[in-house]
Amino acid sequence: MSELIIRAWTSYLRQLDCHPLRTKAITAGVMSGLSDAIAQRITGNKHIQMKRVMLMMLTGFAYLGPFDHFMRKILNKLFKGNSKETFAKKMFIQEFVIAPMNNMLFLAFYGKFVEGRPFSAVKQKIRNDFPSIQLAAWKFWPLITYLSYQYVPLKLHLLCANIIGVGWGVFLNLKARSVAPSLK
Repeated sequence: MSELIIRAWTSYLRQLDCHPLRTKAITAGVMSGLSDAIAQRITGNKHIQMKRVMLMMLTGFAYLGPFDHFMRKILNKLFKGNSKETFAKKMFIQEFVIAPMNNMLFLAFYGKFVEGRPFSAVKQKIRNDFPSIQLAAWKFWPLITYLSYQYVPLKLHLLCANIIGVGWGVFLNLKARSVAPSLK
């Protein structure tokens, strides 16, 4: 069993070196789908809604993975080195510019495309829930970001964030979920 894990890990690292964008996009897609499936189970769904899982996988594959890949490359070009000042700049942009945008986009996407809500209901949901979600993000992600920049090799930052992000994705799914039944 351990040999299989070692081979899989070696293959993943090789793919990350040869095809970083593709590998990160696929990883983000799989992890986004996994977090949605877990959230569905937690909320008592007896059968996983595969359309939802596929929409979340598409979001991870087409947006989260590529966006994070390029964001980290840009931040590392803008802010070179490993000083505390450099880290603070990267963290500030990630936590106070990018994270709020991503959380708001998630709520909008989830409400409109996953639940099929009218835009007016989506806007109201964002107005109601975004502040508490963002506050929770600011309590949770800065520590993860700090640990990632300090101890995780750059090429594995997204994988680390994706693994931890499964739990965050479950939280977001549960917060984004409307109490009323879906309109679809």
